[in-house]
Amino acid sequence: MPTVRMTVNGMERSGTVEGRTLLVDFLREHLGLTGTHVGCDTSQCGACVVHVNGSSVKSCTCLAVQADGADVTTIEGLANGADLHPMQEAFREHHGLQCGFCTPGMVMSAVDLANRDSDPSEHDVREWLEGNLCRCTGYHNIVKAVQAGARAMGGGS
Repeated sequence: MPTVRMTVNGMERSGTVEGRTLLVDFLREHLGLTGTHVGCDTSQCGACVVHVNGSSVKSCTCLAVQADGADVTTIEGLANGADLHPMQEAFREHHGLQCGFCTPGMVMSAVDLANRDSDPSEHDVREWLEGNLCRCTGYHNIVKAVQAGARAMGGGS
């Protein structure tokens, strides 16, 4: 069985996995990082989004061996201690969540968008989040949160 090594939330991590182990399973089961959610197992919902080398990736579609040597950031890696990341704070402030199940994936996708565009339009946000499903909201507050978070980030993490 292969051994994978990656930097996860700034820490060097490694583990022996079966070749078919998904990145989401490695993060949750091997590393105990359960903030990355498994929602559909078919890459439809986006609850499992993490950053791999700075870009958002649905971790249920990526094998752990594909992330070997990569820099991976999960929702647990965004906050700075007790201080929320600006996008997390924007979701809190603008009520961009209800049950919270989709929130980690939404936030991770939103951070990637904000890193690319510090002032996204409503259309751009809705288009970017097309692969992230929320079953509780009408997306209005999510869009407002993403726009506020992007402005607070000022074009960078």
